[in-house]
Amino acid sequence: MLREARTIAVVGLSSNPERASHGVSRYMQRMGYRIIPVNPNEREVLGEKSYARLEDVPPDTVDVVDVFRRSQYVPAIVDSAIAIGARGVWLQMGVIHDEALAKAKAAGLLVTQDRCMFQDHLALGLGRR
Repeated sequence: MLREARTIAVVGLSSNPERASHGVSRYMQRMGYRIIPVNPNEREVLGEKSYARLEDVPPDTVDVVDVFRRSQYVPAIVDSAIAIGARGVWLQMGVIHDEALAKAKAAGLLVTQDRCMFQDHLALGLGRR
């Protein structure tokens, strides 16, 4: 996913620089990915307009949906990712929902769970894009 993606919608992205969602997204943005914040409590994060829901993001713009929400919210997020035509769903460390990811996979999406996008990007040595 990280090699092919250009745009990452980050569900649960916070404007608080002390939150993991902010640090990971800031790093990914600096590496050349477009970050789309999805959080109804934010207006703008990292210089990008924030959207209340994935369905509010302009069509055909999301490659990967990166999830920084509790596992209980994953099924609805996966349904939204499928509905908007995302190519993949990434559940950050500690976020696990096997059934929802099986549904995403059956719909043709690439899936990753319980992994940190920042750490995997570093481990793959992708550097600047």
